[in-house]
Amino acid sequence: MWGSVWIWMVVSVGCASGFLLFRRVKLPVSGKPGAGDKRVTVIIPARNEESNLPHLLDSLMEQTVRPHEIIVVDDLSTDRTREIAESCGVSVIAGSPLPEGWTGKNWAVWNGYLRASGDILVFLDADIRLAPNALASLLRARERSGGVVSVVPYHRTQKLYERLALVFNLLGAFAFTSPFERNNPRKGLYGSCIVAAREDYEKIDGHESVKSEVLDDLLLGSKFREAGIPTANYLGYRLVSFRMYPQGIRSEIEGFSKGAVLSTSTLNRWTVVCSAAWTAGLLVSESALLMVFTPWALPLAIGYVLYTVQLLYLMRYVGFFGIVVPLIHPLAALFFLIVMLYSLYQVAVLGRVRWKGRDVRVGSGRKR
Repeated sequence: MWGSVWIWMVVSVGCASGFLLFRRVKLPVSGKPGAGDKRVTVIIPARNEESNLPHLLDSLMEQTVRPHEIIVVDDLSTDRTREIAESCGVSVIAGSPLPEGWTGKNWAVWNGYLRASGDILVFLDADIRLAPNALASLLRARERSGGVVSVVPYHRTQKLYERLALVFNLLGAFAFTSPFERNNPRKGLYGSCIVAAREDYEKIDGHESVKSEVLDDLLLGSKFREAGIPTANYLGYRLVSFRMYPQGIRSEIEGFSKGAVLSTSTLNRWTVVCSAAWTAGLLVSESALLMVFTPWALPLAIGYVLYTVQLLYLMRYVGFFGIVVPLIHPLAALFFLIVMLYSLYQVAVLGRVRWKGRDVRVGSGRKR
């Protein structure tokens, strides 16, 4: 009896924590330009992005508000990234070897900024895809916020291994929509899509102020807040999306593991507690598959169904994950656990993380 009571408590508290953390703060749709007579520069750091870059550049060409300039920083790519960017007629900056103390993406973004002439800076990862009115909506949201905005893109998956990111994507949405982060002085930004006024960016010394950090986007948000500049995070939903790791499951594991453990350090403790409660409830409910012939089978089965319904509801706003993974969510949970353990190993044992062929020391930003 007491076992069933504890199961009910863990599962119910977990489900409730998920609904508490998640807020449908979708990027407001706007067809009107939000930059006025200000020039807009889009900066795209790109390292071996030949499969992603065409989608982003094509979507930028179809915007209802056209940017003043588009700068692609070719970060020492070994594929056709530079060739593709040049064929689209955008400005291309050739990457250079990393100076001491810089991480790759920060150095690429910083070089893009040094060449930018716009009054509004839009930083986009190469895997981003924009709806035709996305840029107008981003600019209007920044204007209304009076500060800096970032967007958690809608994850458009195609292959099964990509859909295993379901738990990671939901926890990411929790972290950026959590009501506990509203007044967090260390509130982060989502680095895939950030919009800032040049004067605000320069006020904090931009990416140079976080040049050695793996979690540059999270720490960049705290720099803006320290400077008294408001920050706001939104869900991309139907406006801003991405396909994160089309290159294969290895890149997916590297991508999520580089910040899986470290990212919790900037969150409000109640966000962390509620996220842990949600994850614990999820894992407990999934033990139903192992407890079929025990007295706890019924409460565990009900918990499994409750979490399945919640996942199907939440993923409508977070990404497309098909129907198989949400229904058989232990697959996504197992992937989550494997990546978390690998991330912990990299941080605690190796003292470095690996991303796009580079080893970066945790906290030092020095390439090995």
